[in-house]
Amino acid sequence: MSSQPIITATCSAPVNIAVIKYWGKRDTKLILPTNDSLSVTLDQDHLRSVTTARADISFQKGDRLWLNGVEEEIGTEGRLRTCIEECRKVRKGMEAKDGSLAKISGLPLHICSENNFPTAAGLASSASGFAALVATLAALYGLKPTLNSSDLSKFARQGSGSACRSLFGGFVAWQSGTEASGDDSLAIEVAPREHWPTLQALICVVSDAKKGTPSTAGMQRTVATSPLLQHRIKDVVPARMEAMRKAIKDHDFDSFADLTMADSNNFHACALDTAPPIFYMNDVSRAIVQLVEEFNRASVAEGKGKRIAYTYDAGPNAVLYAEEKEMKTILAVIRHYFPNTDFDDTFNLLGAGANASHRGAQEAVPLPTNEVPKGFNENVIPVQEPGAVRRLIHTRVGDGPRVLHTWGDGKGTAGDVKESLLGEDGIPLRLQRAKRA
Repeated sequence: MSSQPIITATCSAPVNIAVIKYWGKRDTKLILPTNDSLSVTLDQDHLRSVTTARADISFQKGDRLWLNGVEEEIGTEGRLRTCIEECRKVRKGMEAKDGSLAKISGLPLHICSENNFPTAAGLASSASGFAALVATLAALYGLKPTLNSSDLSKFARQGSGSACRSLFGGFVAWQSGTEASGDDSLAIEVAPREHWPTLQALICVVSDAKKGTPSTAGMQRTVATSPLLQHRIKDVVPARMEAMRKAIKDHDFDSFADLTMADSNNFHACALDTAPPIFYMNDVSRAIVQLVEEFNRASVAEGKGKRIAYTYDAGPNAVLYAEEKEMKTILAVIRHYFPNTDFDDTFNLLGAGANASHRGAQEAVPLPTNEVPKGFNENVIPVQEPGAVRRLIHTRVGDGPRVLHTWGDGKGTAGDVKESLLGEDGIPLRLQRAKRA
């Protein structure tokens, strides 16, 4: 039996959805953005990546990683390797300074990561995935409190730019920075989740297919060819960042909605301004925009202000932000125009015994005419084909990474060992279960 300790850690990390978008890099290797961005962290009880990492001298094949049950090549370079080695380097420095620390920085790693939502479909899977990786390695190597969340965000950023924002809960800004080294390009908290707990989100999954133009390739093309992007970087984003901070501070949903929708539209305009143009939204995406705009128009005319905000990342899926009190009406409106949509009633909006009515019904649910604004044009869009929106995910503002389980290094056990994704042999439990089946 090895005299070296076996170290295991499991962490989860959330999805974040930007309301002021990041699009374009000034350094592609270090992933340094051309502009600041600001996001809302979503509740990881509903959307999360979980990662288990284990260090063991017996892992003779070296570092290995499995994503959703499929082994991925780590390689000697690339983003995965960068995140791993950044964390290892800090641990190695700690071991050099403190002789009592176990020498684990040189041990091979087995890493397993799983998402509970579609990968590469515009739901920021890479953001939560790389954030979970860095959070797990930080727990494994004991990097906190030597490093804080902003420090760790610089490691996650080098895996996936928006991953740096998933190192925090609540409302998060990614400061683009100016230094060539990237040392000042990091995430900071704008406000914790508790600051605006009534803000919720309804994600409309239009497609869970892998997008045709990956974000990295799309960004490079836009930076190289879009004059509109340069205007966005210099003139649009700086003012919007300040205005969005104020809207969040003041719980000003009207301003939050205006800024969120305008920035989403501006980002997609830059994608269209790319040569050749990039189309991330589709006809269903645009129908949701039309519906939201008409709902808000009628609501403003009624004197109640805007009640929904849409935003789209690099994909066709809509994220609708709204206050908690509005969500039941918004859900009913979406289910009317987009029938046969799977919906997990997380917050019991439909009431007891409603399961049969919200799964698989081919007909559109009735429009809640008593709840929509007066003057709302019911014919703004036709009722869509069943399944045009495949799934609805109702969630809210969430917290940052969670340590679910740690073991070893003389520190005993913390958390729930059942959260671990790796078996005692260091192989993913998912693969072991599949083999037994």
